Amino acid sequence: MKRGGLMLLAAATVVASASTGAAYAVAGTGKPTKAKPTVVLVHGAFADSSGWNDEISRLQRRGYPVVAVPNPLRGLTSDAAYVRSVLQSIPGPVVLVGHSYGGAVITNAATGMKNVKALVYVGAFIPAKNENVATILDPAKYPGSLLGPATTAHRKVANPAAPGGTDTETSIKPADFRRVFAADLPARKAALLAATQRPMADTAAIQPSGNPAWATIPSWDLITLDDKAIPPAGQQFMAQRAHARVQTVHSSHAVMLAHPDAVVRIVMDAAHHTS
Repeated sequence: MKRGGLMLLAAATVVASASTGAAYAVAGTGKPTKAKPTVVLVHGAFADSSGWNDEISRLQRRGYPVVAVPNPLRGLTSDAAYVRSVLQSIPGPVVLVGHSYGGAVITNAATGMKNVKALVYVGAFIPAKNENVATILDPAKYPGSLLGPATTAHRKVANPAAPGGTDTETSIKPADFRRVFAADLPARKAALLAATQRPMADTAAIQPSGNPAWATIPSWDLITLDDKAIPPAGQQFMAQRAHARVQTVHSSHAVMLAHPDAVVRIVMDAAHHTS
């Protein structure tokens, strides 16, 4: 084959590898190298996908494809179905990450998904079958959460995922947001987060979880030791039950904003162990 033909063939191979996530050869060695898994990030209640920005930039610099899913926060069943549809559109292996209520979503979204190779929980709920996030942790057994009637606000909204099409959604009162959610962030940053928070519909909190993906997919859990939303002892209980590989960090609930390096470290650990 002439030199020009070889160059065209090489270019076509590069394009095909980039578009399909297929293995490619390292220049000069001829040895195949597997493409990195796609990291899919799912936020929880009182947050949005921009909360992952620091993790996204760090992972992208390391060569990982990243997708930050906008979690609807309307109903556990419908939220998980939406995330599952995103997973179905991704070729190649996936490391699926969930923060807070997002942990319940990934527990359901990944069930039976062969391309999901690891679950990473970050200050998250890890429900078993038939549990819901409203009752999974007994406050008498796992005290310390500041989420409650005194710190939350409620309003009636339309919600297609709720029976009858209407629902009540919950947000954290701006005056309480920092101490409940983001105590280790500057006050101005916490005020911005409070103003842009995504409220959670009651339907999302009370719908029962289905067969848990962690029963068949290897799991990791970053436990937030200074968390005032999901008590650390409760996180530890859920992690042990799911046989998750545990790491810890002294962080508020807003760990993805306060300690992005800790989050990236556990995500990469999961990626390395499952590739």
